[in-house]
Amino acid sequence: MTGNLQGILWMMATGVLFVAVTGIVRHLGTDMSPVQAAFIRYLFGLILLLPVFIRMGSLLRTPSVLGLHAARGVIHGIGVMLWFFAMARIPIAEVTALGFTAPIFTTLGAALFLGERLHLYRIGAVLMGFGGALVVLQPGFQSINIGSIAQLTAAPLFACSFLLAKRLTSLESSTAIVAYLSVFVTLVLLPPALIVWRTPTLVELGWLLATASCATAGHYTLTQAFRAADITVTQPIQFLQLVWATLLGLLVFGEQPEVWTWVGGGMVVASATFIAHRESRRRKAIVPDPD
Repeated sequence: MTGNLQGILWMMATGVLFVAVTGIVRHLGTDMSPVQAAFIRYLFGLILLLPVFIRMGSLLRTPSVLGLHAARGVIHGIGVMLWFFAMARIPIAEVTALGFTAPIFTTLGAALFLGERLHLYRIGAVLMGFGGALVVLQPGFQSINIGSIAQLTAAPLFACSFLLAKRLTSLESSTAIVAYLSVFVTLVLLPPALIVWRTPTLVELGWLLATASCATAGHYTLTQAFRAADITVTQPIQFLQLVWATLLGLLVFGEQPEVWTWVGGGMVVASATFIAHRESRRRKAIVPDPD
């Protein structure tokens, strides 16, 4: 299997896992502060990753590598707080659609700072997927609330986090990247979480443990996708999350999708299908099948 196709498959798995996280956070609602919920989720993630730290042996890193981990943790931690806040206040499909501004920042950043080539068909696939997200969000543009603003602010922060993760794939293993993210995000979220702290119920702890499990696995598959393929290849596949999120909102939470959701979702699926097909054909042209 080619590297780009492996990256596409890893990214598809990432989408399913992150949408599961979305569903659980929506189920928790607004009873708990988003900062506290985010902190507990990452604390559980850190506990789940203890075997990883044990296998890693030495936790020492060069100052430059540790600085990259720390910078990513701070940026990602702020983005996570904003995302938890938005998730409790606006529909799942709207959160997901607004989140798709992040791949635009990521793709442009990969070209500007990582030297990745922006093939015309990759640009077209990203724009088509983003256009589909805008079509889905169209009815909501009439009343932008504070949850929408929070998600729009989180998007470029997550883009920066993804770019730092891509940079780290040449220096660290996938498990180390995920593990250090959990460490630094937990540290970033601790002070604000203590300010708003209340005793969580056992049910809330159970759901947040499930969130941590899905999210930790999602960050691992995301890192594997970045390791296997260019960011500009994997970003269009991220748009499939919109399809999974719409189905989740419909089947679990009774959120009836507008006709724009189906139109935009079709555009998203088309962009993801096109990039996968185009990458497969491109690889075969470069490396012919043996006779």
